[in-house]
Amino acid sequence: MFKSLRLFIGILTCLFLTLPQSWAQTDLPGLDTLQEKINRFAGLENYEEAAKASERLGLFYHEHYGYNKYTIESYLNSMKYYHLTGDSVGYYNMHMLIGDYYTHDYFMQNHAEKYLNQALTYFKRIQNIPKVIECRLYIGNILQNKEPIPQSLFTELRQTEQLSARYKQPYFQAYAQNLLATTYSRTKQPDSARFFAERSLAIARKEKKGWLIALNLFYLGITEQFKSRHLASIAYYQESYHIADSIRNLSMLREITRHSAECYSYLGNYREAYASLLKTLDYTQQFYNSEQTKSIRLQELDSQIKTLSVEKQLVEEQNRNQNVINTMLVIGLFISIIGVGTLIYLRRQQKLIARQQAVIARQQIRELELKSLKAMIEGQEGERSRIARDLHDGLGIQLSRIKLFVEAHQEALPGEVRGPLNQFLDEACTETRLISNDLRPYALSTFGLIPALEDLIQKLDMVNETSVILEHYGEMPELSDESSVMLYRVIQELLNNALKHAEADSITLQVMITDTSILISVEDDGKGFIRENHSGNGLSNIQSRIDYLGGQVIWNSVLGKGTSVLISLPK
Repeated sequence: MFKSLRLFIGILTCLFLTLPQSWAQTDLPGLDTLQEKINRFAGLENYEEAAKASERLGLFYHEHYGYNKYTIESYLNSMKYYHLTGDSVGYYNMHMLIGDYYTHDYFMQNHAEKYLNQALTYFKRIQNIPKVIECRLYIGNILQNKEPIPQSLFTELRQTEQLSARYKQPYFQAYAQNLLATTYSRTKQPDSARFFAERSLAIARKEKKGWLIALNLFYLGITEQFKSRHLASIAYYQESYHIADSIRNLSMLREITRHSAECYSYLGNYREAYASLLKTLDYTQQFYNSEQTKSIRLQELDSQIKTLSVEKQLVEEQNRNQNVINTMLVIGLFISIIGVGTLIYLRRQQKLIARQQAVIARQQIRELELKSLKAMIEGQEGERSRIARDLHDGLGIQLSRIKLFVEAHQEALPGEVRGPLNQFLDEACTETRLISNDLRPYALSTFGLIPALEDLIQKLDMVNETSVILEHYGEMPELSDESSVMLYRVIQELLNNALKHAEADSITLQVMITDTSILISVEDDGKGFIRENHSGNGLSNIQSRIDYLGGQVIWNSVLGKGTSVLISLPK
């Protein structure tokens, strides 16, 4: 039960992760006024007021939309303006706010720790104790997510709690107590976790901090679940769920429904357990399909790319200045052959350096893009695997036990109940296996890519009228788990697209292994399509995964004559 907290705790405090696509264009009172003030102050080079207005704009976005990339963008602008004015307190305060925002996402923990440590060092130097407390809490939120948990963290959090009480900071005191409850939960000490969660909950209710109230209720539910008091645990989960749902905290809703399913399963209420697991799957899909989540994870990478662009512009400006100097030297040294030769040599060297710097900048940008893609894919596949295991090892086993029990007591059941009951149990077991296998195919992780494709095609033939044929030539080389999963997802997407849209009589999948490459061909005799009219996420996901593996995709489709997709990958 506590293993899944490792990833969850780092992002559980994130508020309003998913937003409507058009929210950034929503007309709200005060938004245009703040933006106009920022533009006016920046135009007048009044950077102090521009920094304050940008900070207020970030808080404005956060109050209305929760966790969003526009708040981060406003904070970064505010930090820039504070730097221009020489206001170190404001500058490092924005470091702290940005670091805290990044702690909401597991994939941004390293960037968060960097910003927070810089802010903590500064505020310690100027003896700003409330800011020191705030930084220590945010860093503690990261440290309790480490594996193993640092033994000194308990002492540091207790000292921070006492420091918050001494300086009359009730919100920070409640936050410190909540982190203590979290840490004790992870180390399987439910009594200590409950003690601090109840204290934190009391202060959070008084301070009216909704997200902290929901979080403490969730940990109280975990302590009850640890002691097998599942009805009490469900009551806490339901109260926490209502608050989390009101603020659309998808990460918290996902974990609440998953733990609720475990409690319902132990109580024998398998219908509610199954419904809760389906909600967990839905919240997970919303989380990873959210453009908001992707943009937040890319925010720091975008900032680095912008920095590289600024450096490139500075290099170009330096080159332009150097060209002016070179022109003056040409005039002065025109009569000297040695001088002219030296000037030509210097100019060639400068151009070569400029080209090299441009190539390095492009390579760095490409590496950042690949890191972002890898982080997103690993998150998706990891979450798929975890949910698949929960379905198979949890609900799947319980359903099988029920089926065996019913079969053993067939004679005790009325005839009109026996048939429908067996049918319902068979359908539930089948649907659970299908969902689990679709999330993480058993054949892929056990036998490899080719057997997994054979199993996939066999299942497709059972439920579709279209004939699907697999042809395999050559011996498949050993592939990494990451490459196997990506290739399987790409082929699965191509087959599903053909079955859903092509209206074909037959589909042929060919896997050919040569000395230097792996060739994969998917052909159908369907109605074809015009690719320019189909620019959805499916095709872009296929292209991005193959690009990441270093391969190429060739699309060939003719209306009325079918579609052919050829994928080439290096061995």
